[in-house]
Amino acid sequence: MRLTTPTTHRTAPHRTAAGGRVRAAVRDADGMAVASFVLGLLGLLVLNIVLGPIAIALATTALRRGTSRRGRACLGLGLGVADLLVLLALTQMNDTISWSL
Repeated sequence: MRLTTPTTHRTAPHRTAAGGRVRAAVRDADGMAVASFVLGLLGLLVLNIVLGPIAIALATTALRRGTSRRGRACLGLGLGVADLLVLLALTQMNDTISWSL
């Protein structure tokens, strides 16, 4: 039996023409995709007039930056739109901007 020490895989950071790190940009885009999903889901319950547009903006930005979590960003975009549609439907039923169930 041969024992070896684990080696760490270190790579040089990839640089873009502007000097920024590509890996950090993708990681930021992945975070935006997750945040858009969570805010869109939370917006179905509370503050959908605020959280819906934020979820849409984050999802759109994450998709433009090339996130690896594309499905989650698309879900965040859909949930953000659903937040606004739920707000529209409930306010039409109550004839007011504020609504309660």
